[in-house]
Amino acid sequence: MKVAYKIFNLRFKHPFGISRGVKTHQPTFIIELEHLGWKGYGEAPAISYYHIPVEKMQQDLERKKMFVEKFAFTEPDRYWHYLHHLFPMNPFLVCALDMAGWDLYGKMKGKTLNKFWNNNTHGNPVTDYTIGIDSIEKMIEKVKEKEWPIYKIKLGTPNDVEIVSALRKHTDAIFRIDANAAWTVKEALEKITAFKELGVQFIEQPLAKDEWEGMKILYNESPLPLIADESCVGEGDVEKCHQHFHGINIKLTKCSGITPALRMIKHARSLNMKVMMGCMNESTIGSAAVAHLSSQIDYLDVDGPLLLEEDIATGLVYHSNGKVETSTEPGLGIHFTDLHTI
Repeated sequence: MKVAYKIFNLRFKHPFGISRGVKTHQPTFIIELEHLGWKGYGEAPAISYYHIPVEKMQQDLERKKMFVEKFAFTEPDRYWHYLHHLFPMNPFLVCALDMAGWDLYGKMKGKTLNKFWNNNTHGNPVTDYTIGIDSIEKMIEKVKEKEWPIYKIKLGTPNDVEIVSALRKHTDAIFRIDANAAWTVKEALEKITAFKELGVQFIEQPLAKDEWEGMKILYNESPLPLIADESCVGEGDVEKCHQHFHGINIKLTKCSGITPALRMIKHARSLNMKVMMGCMNESTIGSAAVAHLSSQIDYLDVDGPLLLEEDIATGLVYHSNGKVETSTEPGLGIHFTDLHTI
């Protein structure tokens, strides 16, 4: 096994605003695993509020690169367990390596990743398209610029209801609201009640990630379903979210890869919870991994490549009806664009 990596700083088409701030670029860490002539790729974007920058991923990998390479790779599950113990404090790096391991495995077996677990239980949900926090005029412009069947609207401002009311005048699309943990219980109940009349499908992470008592109140009183994001980072959080949220949003980077995500989906299903999979503004590489899992879930948020000024890979096709089509090539089915490589 040989491992290589490269850091990219992906530029957004528009400044990307959430309740925690605005960013113009997305730093991301790309892994290449080479084994027996095959190459597999994985990705982990850096998210500032999880305190794992790309430099941390690079440092940890360099320190233990020899151990990453000496593992006798046969299948991804075993490799993930090995990596999980090798990098116990860096789930982002484990995610990139686990994803690359799955890509490698798919190529070794000659199968697309979705063929390993595609039971079509939930069909293939369409992806939403994210409208970041901005002035109402700019948010309306973004909606008009990209006509889409479902919009995920970032909120967490004093005029949230005004924003959604204004956007509703310009589209009949389904709205999903992501508060990114910005509201109090009182605010949430008032706003969610208003959103119910504005064609909102569900609310993502209304309260702070550890506000479990408040979430219990909302769970019992909210007129709309509630989906956990920051409150559901890893496998152990699924049980905690039960009867506090109606569903969970699984993000590969946070939970440490495809391998644990599959277990989280199964666990959530056993608790009769809805399952969403989200992105963290990955390029097509990380987004392809999410798209291959989409037959397992209820709600899909994999619009990362649509938000970027320039992607670094190909392998996904986004249709105007919101459907995301993966490649028929083995593994993730991605290829670097002509200007990018490791």
